[in-house]
Amino acid sequence: MTSTDHDHNQHEDLVGGPFAVIESDPGVFTSLTRKLGVRNIELVEMYDIEPWTTDHLNPHGLILCFLWRKDDHRPADFNDPAAEHVWFANQLSDDACASHAILNVLLNCPEIDVGDDLRKFRTDTEKMLPVMKGLAITNSPLLRKAHNSLARPADIRGALNVIALTTLDEAKAKATPTTPSAKRGTKPPPAKRAKTTATATKSSPSKVQLQAKTKPKTESEEEAYHFIGYVPAYGKVWELDGLKSGPLEVGELSLPSASSSARNAWMDVVRPALRMKMEKYGGAAEGGDNIRFSLLAIVDGVYEKASDVLQILKREKGALERRMGEGWETSGSKTYAIDFGSQFMDISLRIQDMPEEELGSAWETCVRNAIRANVNVEDELSKAIRANTDHMKRTFDYEPFLKAFVERLQVEGLLNPLMGREEDGSKIKGPPGTAKAKR
Repeated sequence: MTSTDHDHNQHEDLVGGPFAVIESDPGVFTSLTRKLGVRNIELVEMYDIEPWTTDHLNPHGLILCFLWRKDDHRPADFNDPAAEHVWFANQLSDDACASHAILNVLLNCPEIDVGDDLRKFRTDTEKMLPVMKGLAITNSPLLRKAHNSLARPADIRGALNVIALTTLDEAKAKATPTTPSAKRGTKPPPAKRAKTTATATKSSPSKVQLQAKTKPKTESEEEAYHFIGYVPAYGKVWELDGLKSGPLEVGELSLPSASSSARNAWMDVVRPALRMKMEKYGGAAEGGDNIRFSLLAIVDGVYEKASDVLQILKREKGALERRMGEGWETSGSKTYAIDFGSQFMDISLRIQDMPEEELGSAWETCVRNAIRANVNVEDELSKAIRANTDHMKRTFDYEPFLKAFVERLQVEGLLNPLMGREEDGSKIKGPPGTAKAKR
């Protein structure tokens, strides 16, 4: 790399760029966490919040997407001293609300391995004010590059176009002389970036389209969907909304009951708050037919869990065969769980103390379980292949091909006939389909 290229890349990092719109999809957000270096987690969609649909997930945190409307809170709601320990960043970039919500949750989960880059980012910013943390996210080349790598090329060009138009509008506004009447008046609130007519159709939360919410939505403005996070931290459950001034307490954590784990205990606290939020912003929480929200859970990686189960069963099978006098060892593959070694040690001790007459049945059970575990691993690999294929299709730039295709049609004299026009581009003076291609 030449010095000019290095200076150019450094210049791009200093200048930064926009966060493009990305698709609101669990697979996309899981890919985002992996690109950021987060290990052994994934995001899954939740279709209900009752215990029988959430307990088996053991979620680390939740991400709620809903149709945003102005939501006022008193300043006293954010005066909790415990909130000072919660990592929280304000959202300063229009189209990065999902990434902000995910970061706000992940950086408050000490049990999640967020990787070296995010761990350093959390350490460097933990003493900052929420606004400065939001600015650090907006100006981070790592976060911006990972986010934009999941956007469609057309959406990246659209984000750059919006910046160019906004810059031109600001330059024109500065160049316009200020009249005395304008000085006496108050400056109107900034308009939302995207406008629609009064007859525009409602937008779908399939795109992360959060705009700057500085005034109530008028009839001419596009509906905006917003992402917020819920996470247990420091003895309480918190709602983390990047558009608010700080973390909002949902409730205090109680000791888990005998029938629930510590990870699931916080769901009993957040469940009523979720119901209220869903009823207020997206239809009824139970039996509603006006669904205007989606709920995602940050859970342990299913592939990693299935792979660890398979590896334990392989090792158990090898240990049983050694006890049975087979005389060979089963080599294992990569493992993911932190306590994998202790799990296998417990199994090994159990096998050592097992009577010889029980070894055969234990071996058969282990093989059957290993077959099921192998199916689970294969299912997760197939799911990952499908997700990667969708990602390739989503981020591939088809515009050069389409442009070359249309240009070639024009060169071959086929474009005008396909458009129902004469060779010179004029309208056909006769029944449709009478235009002839140039030979």
